[in-house]
Amino acid sequence: MVNKDIIQLVVGPIATNCWIYPMDDKTAAIIDPGDEAGLIISALEKHSLTPKYILLSHGHFDHICAVPKLADAFKGNIQIVIHRLDGDYLGVDAYKTHSKSVKSALGSTFYIDALWNEMPPADILLEDNDEIGPFTVLHLPGHTQGSAAFWDKKTGTLFTGDTLFRRGYGRTDLPGGSEQQLVESLKRLFEMDPNIKVYPGHGDTTTIGKEV
Repeated sequence: MVNKDIIQLVVGPIATNCWIYPMDDKTAAIIDPGDEAGLIISALEKHSLTPKYILLSHGHFDHICAVPKLADAFKGNIQIVIHRLDGDYLGVDAYKTHSKSVKSALGSTFYIDALWNEMPPADILLEDNDEIGPFTVLHLPGHTQGSAAFWDKKTGTLFTGDTLFRRGYGRTDLPGGSEQQLVESLKRLFEMDPNIKVYPGHGDTTTIGKEV
């Protein structure tokens, strides 16, 4: 637990941060459910929260592995949300996209084959500056073409996925990655309020000011 409001769960073999963000006393957004759907569901139940959105910072498998089981558990009551340019990581052809990415990273598809469940399609495809729940969407290509951050302006809270970490940033050598785009995305973030709290896809929390 990072603070009294935001719930942090470190899930899966690559230690992905899954965040549960209460939007009010009853509803929440799940951000980057990378694995361990049962753990995520238990945390929601413990805090008496009903998830309204699954918000995906990008489509890599270590950030969305639990989506099928969560979608099934909350069928009809939850919306799956991702940037349009990473939409092919979901839906009927998702396995092809994930296989290409995982094989590039690990040299084989063993990891994805061991955990694979058919991916449901996105309910909402995002664009830059869209609003979803309390968040404004920031399109931050570089790690993937559809990488995005979710920014709650009211609370000064920013979920950056694999674009910005504490003392680091995401890799650009996987399909759809671009070092030049990532540099531009980081410049965009570094122009923001230095007091904004950053909740990354892996590792510890930080602030914009600490990373500039």
